[in-house]
Amino acid sequence: MTAIIDIKTLYESNYLQWLEETIECLKSRQFAELDYENLIEELEDLAKNEKRRVKSLLEQIIRHLLLYQYWDLEKPRNANHWAAEITSFRNQLNEDLTGNLRNYLEDNFTLIYSHALDYVKAKTQLKTLPQVCPYSLVQVLDKKWLP
Repeated sequence: MTAIIDIKTLYESNYLQWLEETIECLKSRQFAELDYENLIEELEDLAKNEKRRVKSLLEQIIRHLLLYQYWDLEKPRNANHWAAEITSFRNQLNEDLTGNLRNYLEDNFTLIYSHALDYVKAKTQLKTLPQVCPYSLVQVLDKKWLP
């Protein structure tokens, strides 16, 4: 019982050591020694952060696709920059995209598009932007596709 108390105390005082001890307990299958409460909280936070990260990257891609396709006034000066940003965000997103995270993006695609649209409307003052996303998730993630 003292090991459980020690590892819980460790969580508050030395997070890195708590992580290392927790990993060691898992590897050696010492499940009784685990600090389940904090481990569950950390795993939930990890999942939330991963979802937030991929959502943000997808929103950035959509923003730049909209700018690239619809902001004709700025396109001659910025098209290469926007295309480079699209490439960079796609690379980051595709690098770590799992099946579960892809499903999350698919389920939240409409909301993510609406956030990107709000940004582009505010930035450009364009009135002709589509209210419904003109791209599929497959297109948005495709490294070779541009509108």
